[in-house]
Amino acid sequence: MLIKLYQKTLQLAAHKSSKKILAILSFIESSFFPIPPDVMIVPMVIAKKNDYLKIFLIATLFSTLGGILGYFIGSYFLDIGMSVVEFYGYEDKVLNLKGSLKEGTGLYIWLVTLFLAGFTPLPFKVFTITSGMIGFNLFIFFFICLLSRGLRFFIVSYLSFKFGNVFNKFMQTEAAKWFTILGILIVVIAGVIYFLAK
Repeated sequence: MLIKLYQKTLQLAAHKSSKKILAILSFIESSFFPIPPDVMIVPMVIAKKNDYLKIFLIATLFSTLGGILGYFIGSYFLDIGMSVVEFYGYEDKVLNLKGSLKEGTGLYIWLVTLFLAGFTPLPFKVFTITSGMIGFNLFIFFFICLLSRGLRFFIVSYLSFKFGNVFNKFMQTEAAKWFTILGILIVVIAGVIYFLAK
């Protein structure tokens, strides 16, 4: 089923209303849809290179807004939120996180986790919903979503613009590993800067 959904999403990149479809996909992917916007971003940029900044901005803005929807699902529709979390097998991690936050040890862990979820192949919707469940600060949540999603989609859009089909092949085989490595590297550098500045 997911393979068929992936193929259908890929085909929509060539649709005449692809930018509107990308906005919708980016929005719903942050709260429940399983296919990431990257699937559309890469072929869209390759087809319309001069629009790569516009495509990046659409994906970033609507993904962040979709993250807010996920947040409110977690806050006010707990049963629906837990269904999504359970679908991805993260229910135990959510319960453990709630416990660590009560003890005051989980705030920084959640900041890092939320950033990595937005930047790497982790299921972002699980973490937007969980943020609502644990009552995470909405302003910080919005900023982290905007930062992580913006960085990810800019890199995908720019490299698609610069390298075309070569990058497309990379996305299909190596992207998950390298985005994870890069995300962790960004977190480590930010942590070092933070502690040096204290």
